Amino acid sequence: MTMPSLEQLTPPGMDFATDPYPLYAHLRERGPVHRVTAPDGTGVWLVVGHEQVRAALTDPRLRNDVRHSSTWEDDGGYAVGLNMLQTDPPHHTRLRKLVAKKFTARRIEALRPRVQRIADELLDAMVPLGRADLVAAFALPLPMSVICELMGVPVEDREAFHGWSNETVHPSSPEAATAAAQAMTGYLAQLIDGKRRVPDDDLLSALVRAMDDDGDRLSAEEILGMAFLLLVAGHETTVNLISTGALTLLGHPEQLSALRADPGLVDGAVEEVLRYDGPAQSTSYRFTAEPVEIGGTVIPAGEAVLILLASAGRDPRLAPDPDRFDIRRTGAARGHLGFGHGIHHCLGAPLARLEAGIALRTLFERCPRLALDRDPATLMWRPSLLRGVRELPVRF
Repeated sequence: MTMPSLEQLTPPGMDFATDPYPLYAHLRERGPVHRVTAPDGTGVWLVVGHEQVRAALTDPRLRNDVRHSSTWEDDGGYAVGLNMLQTDPPHHTRLRKLVAKKFTARRIEALRPRVQRIADELLDAMVPLGRADLVAAFALPLPMSVICELMGVPVEDREAFHGWSNETVHPSSPEAATAAAQAMTGYLAQLIDGKRRVPDDDLLSALVRAMDDDGDRLSAEEILGMAFLLLVAGHETTVNLISTGALTLLGHPEQLSALRADPGLVDGAVEEVLRYDGPAQSTSYRFTAEPVEIGGTVIPAGEAVLILLASAGRDPRLAPDPDRFDIRRTGAARGHLGFGHGIHHCLGAPLARLEAGIALRTLFERCPRLALDRDPATLMWRPSLLRGVRELPVRF
């Protein structure tokens, strides 16, 4: 049976890359689970209903280890070490326990003054220019600086690291993605070796020294994989959270006015952005270790599954009038799945929330006349499971 592509399923007159939400609504109306053709021509199952998404995120039969795929042969040259997104319990449990002991709430909260200083310094440099690309001048360098400082990446290496990171997340070609992964692997291996010989007080040094109660340590491959995951996930998603948050608030002036009148609404604004148009459209691929029934549909063993977090956020069963942006939402709508759910819930969620809250509050406090400098309909969105605009021209 021929499987439709996402483009073929998108309602007429709609562009999936610009606005995927009409398609998600269309799919939810037809049922909670669908099989479609991925861009590479392979088949993939989509889980789109909120109830089914939440259940799938905790279903142990849906595995992260690609070796459960019936088509798996090798990693294709993209892998950088071994991290939590590639593993299942008990291996995942061990990795997360060792990393979580160092990536603590206290360590994150201690970053608050530094995040504020970085936000202020970026705005000091940007606002006098009169115009800027908010992604390049603010939304990107803020989380990039924070995670690199946290992990101990030298300032002079950060531009190169972001280039590799961006290529692995938004590959321009398989060859370029492989080359970026290889370059990043070499760089991180050298950086880790340096931390092992001369440890500092950064998180990477702490991971090198990490040990559980039984004396277990992360292997060299695991440290490499965790460094990659924390550095890449630690800024790529937050860049999009900040830029999409700014864009969405500028497009909803009554909500922005409420935020400016009461900066205490910023936490609610961040949560609503995560529900309404969050950066993580989907989980990474999961694979069925055995036949799995979801929403009345049986998915055979060995199949690839994408759990659509973004679709779940717009499900009317979660939030009344789900296509309305409202930073004052309470109740069930605050239980969105923007950071996932279950054992793979994003470890960096507290840091992303901290950075986005400071970034949006500071931006709109210091820039009372901030406005888009381009028709929002002409903005280019990245064609990726990580949703965000390529650039966001603004004027002050």
